[in-house]
Amino acid sequence: MSGFDIFLLAMAIAAVPVFIALFFIDAGYGKFYNRKWGPCVNNTLGWILMESPVFFAMLGLWWFSGRRDDIVRLTFFLLFEIHYFQRSFIFPALIRGKGKMPLSIILMAVTFNLLNAVMQGGWIFYVSDPEYYDTGWLTSPQFIIGAIIFFGGMFINIQSDSIIRGLRKPGDTKHYLPDKGLYRYVSSANYFGEFVEWCGFALMTWSWAGVIFAVWTFANLAPRAARIHDRYAVEFAGEFDGKKIRRMIPFIW
Repeated sequence: MSGFDIFLLAMAIAAVPVFIALFFIDAGYGKFYNRKWGPCVNNTLGWILMESPVFFAMLGLWWFSGRRDDIVRLTFFLLFEIHYFQRSFIFPALIRGKGKMPLSIILMAVTFNLLNAVMQGGWIFYVSDPEYYDTGWLTSPQFIIGAIIFFGGMFINIQSDSIIRGLRKPGDTKHYLPDKGLYRYVSSANYFGEFVEWCGFALMTWSWAGVIFAVWTFANLAPRAARIHDRYAVEFAGEFDGKKIRRMIPFIW
């Protein structure tokens, strides 16, 4: 096994205890903010600090690569960066609340994000065979289907975030149960969208690096989706009962 293969295997194995632990430990941001996680910054700054490192790390990996003009790899790069530009700069700018995010959570997220940049950028620009992604790749079934899934997931994710933001009017602090879009089927539609997005990216790149990122996305978000679902079931018992709303995967879980 190459060093990169060992790295991928280690990342895959590490996702398992994280997945299990997050069913018992609430990462202290957003709905589960808790002072026990230590010093905090406001949510807007927190999201920028948390997500932007992967944007710039991937930018550096592309820039210093001898394959940066390869049209297929450039396409992968641009799609990856579109997501993280939205997540690093647009999403934080749209945050309305005055919530806080612990620096400890930010640091853990930055660590993973940088490792993921190495995983995706390493495979795309440095490790994969130079001839693996020929120009015909852009018309291959895996790329076309993967791109459709990727953009579909991105749309669901952005739309779902917009629905959540629109639940409250300025100055309102009351909690509401989202019931538009895919929230009619799952209580964490935004998480479902993000998971779908990276499944599409894994299919597009046809790589273990992409698969492991999709696995990590599920490992990180599924336990949180379960906790949110349980919280909604208690907080909105009257509205929630009788509805066949799943946690994260429509009609399944």
